[in-house]
Amino acid sequence: MDQEIRVRFAPSPTGPLHIGGVRTALFNYLFAKRANGKFILRIEDTDQNRYVEGAEKYITDSLSWCGIISDEGVEGGGPYGPYRQSERGDIYKKFADQLVENGYAYHAFDSQEELDQMREKLKNQKSEVQQYNFLTRGEMKNALTMDTTEVEERIQSGQPYVIRLKTPENEKIHLKDIVYGDIVFESSQLDDKILFKSDGMPTYHLANVIDDHLMKITHVIRGSEWINSTPIHLLLYRFLDWDNELPVFAHLPLILKPSGQGKLSKRDGDQMGFPVFPLQWQNPQTGELNPGYKESGYFPEAFVNILALLGWNPGDEQEVFSMEELINKFSLDRIGKSGARFDPDKAKWFNHYYLNHKTNKELTEKYLPILYDKGLNPDLDYVEEVVALVRERANFVSDFWEQSFFFFKEPERYDPKVIKKKWKENTPAILNDIIKILEDIRTFSEENTEKTVKTYIQDNELSFGQVLNSLRLTLLGSGTGPSLFKIIEMLGKEESIKRIKHGIERIQK
Repeated sequence: MDQEIRVRFAPSPTGPLHIGGVRTALFNYLFAKRANGKFILRIEDTDQNRYVEGAEKYITDSLSWCGIISDEGVEGGGPYGPYRQSERGDIYKKFADQLVENGYAYHAFDSQEELDQMREKLKNQKSEVQQYNFLTRGEMKNALTMDTTEVEERIQSGQPYVIRLKTPENEKIHLKDIVYGDIVFESSQLDDKILFKSDGMPTYHLANVIDDHLMKITHVIRGSEWINSTPIHLLLYRFLDWDNELPVFAHLPLILKPSGQGKLSKRDGDQMGFPVFPLQWQNPQTGELNPGYKESGYFPEAFVNILALLGWNPGDEQEVFSMEELINKFSLDRIGKSGARFDPDKAKWFNHYYLNHKTNKELTEKYLPILYDKGLNPDLDYVEEVVALVRERANFVSDFWEQSFFFFKEPERYDPKVIKKKWKENTPAILNDIIKILEDIRTFSEENTEKTVKTYIQDNELSFGQVLNSLRLTLLGSGTGPSLFKIIEMLGKEESIKRIKHGIERIQK
């Protein structure tokens, strides 16, 4: 019987979830779903000093908005819980003690001052490697330089200690990575990582490996920034006698700035005017508000589509994918090694595409709250008709107001460029004639108003451009918009005539 595919997304609740983190979750989810496997959401909150209130809920809300639903985890539980590392402390201590017992780790009692002195000494000696490792451990306060009795006495007296990994001195550690291929690490370049902290909590390295093993994770799919931590993890698998059950590793390329130079950051989004977080985030300490894709008007399916193509290539020209299509096509061997450049304009293109594949009714439901916020309470059918006219020009539902405000309120200003170019000395007289024409039309429809006004223009040998642009200006305040005569029909006879009269008066002032 084939082994069940099990993957996990394991963020730390230290702040809002960056789009790079959402992409990692998405790739894990797609891989699991295609294999009929399980996607697990685990919260890695062992670093209590960096814990941020509200961050865990932000993570779960973000994934939910994207449609990335866990099969097991902090929300729904499962057979391998708890799924929050802060609730698994006893599990980690047992394995940390086992590593010490078997000679693969040791207790260390060095103070921060002593650690700083060690690094300063190495710096003065111009040593290439300034860390706690096989070269320096013999000069420090640890179980390798003390007898067993002293170690026990220190522990029993309550002296603070950490447990460090005893990294091999001169060994090649091999990582087989699905994306980056075979990578070889020299153990002499690694430090004796802290596995268990003095506050009684494990570090990321120990907790991560233990949880992945106990939760039966088959594939570790994570960002490429974790590649350099992987040799430590591989050593832990071996020292815990789990190296015959190693997961498959796949490290994802970085998401790059729009320029392609360097990793995408919050600062890039702030400077260039696009979000880097899925949902709006308010920093609980400073109150600073950071925009999110949801609040910026992006549809979740557009956001997911954007992320899916950052580092993954379907192998053909297809760009637009539903979640189901992504699941059916996704494979780890189509992930590239190179960083993926984020393109804000392409992101808008995706949203425009999805907007134009919504029904008028769906878009109307999303537009109504904007109208209500402006103190308007228009007829539903009327709004739906407006949406049908302006949707093609919009990337976001929030663009609708700028494209259609004139359907709901009279313009307060008139485009000076149109006035300068189209408004002539005889324009008021012509528009007053048009008012009379409109007053006489019995069936006030788009077809009838267009036919009657255009006949007037032709009969008087006037310029269509001058007359129609000036007429549009009085009704809308600008020279652009949907079909002029459709607008006149929708505004109705009384409102159209009132606006033309007001427009003449205000522009002539």
